[in-house]
Amino acid sequence: MNTTKPIVNLIDYSKNPFNLAIASARTCYSSKGILLPEDMVKSEKSIEIRDRVAKSTKKAGHLTTRQHPQFIFTIDKVSRQFVWSFLHSHPFYNSEQVSQRYVEVKRENYYIPESLSGKELELYLDAVNYSSDAYFDFIERLNPYIAKEYFAVYKARANYPEKWQDPIKKKSLEVARYLLPLATHTYLFHTINGLTLHRYHRLMNTFDVPEEQKMVVSQMIEAVKGIDPLYVEEMDDPIPLEETTEYKFFQNVFSSNSPYNKSYAKEFLEEFDDDMNGRYSRLVGFNENASQILASAVRAVVGASKSRLSDEEAVKLVLSPLENQHLTSTLNETTLSPVSRALSQVHYTFKKRISHTADSQDQRHRMVPGARPVLLAQYAGKADYITPVVIEKYPVLHEEYIKRMNGIFERVNRFLDECKNKEHATYLFPNAIPIRFYESGDLLNLHHKWRSRLCYNAQEEIFYASLNEVTDVEKVNPEIAKWIKAPCGVRQMGEQKPYCPEGDKYCGVQVWKQEVKDYSRVI
Repeated sequence: MNTTKPIVNLIDYSKNPFNLAIASARTCYSSKGILLPEDMVKSEKSIEIRDRVAKSTKKAGHLTTRQHPQFIFTIDKVSRQFVWSFLHSHPFYNSEQVSQRYVEVKRENYYIPESLSGKELELYLDAVNYSSDAYFDFIERLNPYIAKEYFAVYKARANYPEKWQDPIKKKSLEVARYLLPLATHTYLFHTINGLTLHRYHRLMNTFDVPEEQKMVVSQMIEAVKGIDPLYVEEMDDPIPLEETTEYKFFQNVFSSNSPYNKSYAKEFLEEFDDDMNGRYSRLVGFNENASQILASAVRAVVGASKSRLSDEEAVKLVLSPLENQHLTSTLNETTLSPVSRALSQVHYTFKKRISHTADSQDQRHRMVPGARPVLLAQYAGKADYITPVVIEKYPVLHEEYIKRMNGIFERVNRFLDECKNKEHATYLFPNAIPIRFYESGDLLNLHHKWRSRLCYNAQEEIFYASLNEVTDVEKVNPEIAKWIKAPCGVRQMGEQKPYCPEGDKYCGVQVWKQEVKDYSRVI
């Protein structure tokens, strides 16, 4: 079993980050024009002024200056749970992470908490090995069923089945990964600005996985200290786990230092799930007068009265892909388009229940933020998982999937009964475990998300969640929803050819000819 610790490397960065940050601060009040980092150390007086400005801006919370320095890290041998819980739980980063959808996971490639030993370690390893075996077993089990569904879509390709084994294998990997544990290693490029690094340092002891977070963030800090000690010296001390809001809540309510409480979780799950009616996403908040707000915002942008530009015409101007061709662009430049920015004045809130593996992609839509859980607080001690559509369709697969999931959660519970640090159990949850949360966004960023995720190539659950959301919006704001379709449908409305922008990754279905209510897929 590979027990390698997380590996963090700083591969590129802004030169002289501390002086860069303070030079930007001083430029705000400079009568001499732009001041550069080297101007901060020209003389003893310059250094004195620099340090005074650094201290005062830090104390007052004027910290946009600390966003100018950039740090590019490569991170390896970290868990998927850590990335979901910490690195990708906020909007101020950029990552490129290895895909579990299309890259087969290697055996024994899992994060193992350093503090585990004895019986705890034995139970942990038993759980990850069981999940790993289930994953590889399902890759093989799925193959004939995935092939059947694949050739039902690409009928002509059925004449040459051997030629299409690679895409069939990738589809099998995508479904089988639901069985993988959240301990599974990942590797990625991760770019943040200096202010985010300050925040990482301050909050590295929070739930869900404080031990792993501390290991990774400490390496980040040491790497930056190596190129500029001054930048690190001004950082605030980390908040102890015991002083975090979540920890104090669990202490006060559960009388425990752990978020794990079966009775509280059971009540929460029943209350939450009863309201979902088996859906992935449900609209729970919206602007009733959304079209009027949107139309008024558009008129304000172009300086037109209502007599000159009616509500219907204004909505069409911003949402019709023929009128607003930024909506058909793959560059997604709508945030820089004056008329397009009017879309940010309309908001929607959704209640969601999707798997961890789906949410790991969903949370990458950083401008549609979610209030995601301390994961262990949602575990009631019973098997809890999402089932992919293709597995539900075939009873022989479904029966084995249920058996495997029960085996996974039995091992989670054995580990929970034995372990001291309960949060380590989250590593043993399968990718299929549901994340229950609320998510809100403005129409500008939701439009981009829906346009991307209604594609038949999108991750299955995000596709169906987006379908739930757009059909819900159609019920309350039909004049807005009628303009929202899969990317090929938007491009068709905008007369942009080819309608499908995916090239050789074309899904095989002429989705642009369908109404959103008719969208459906198995793989």
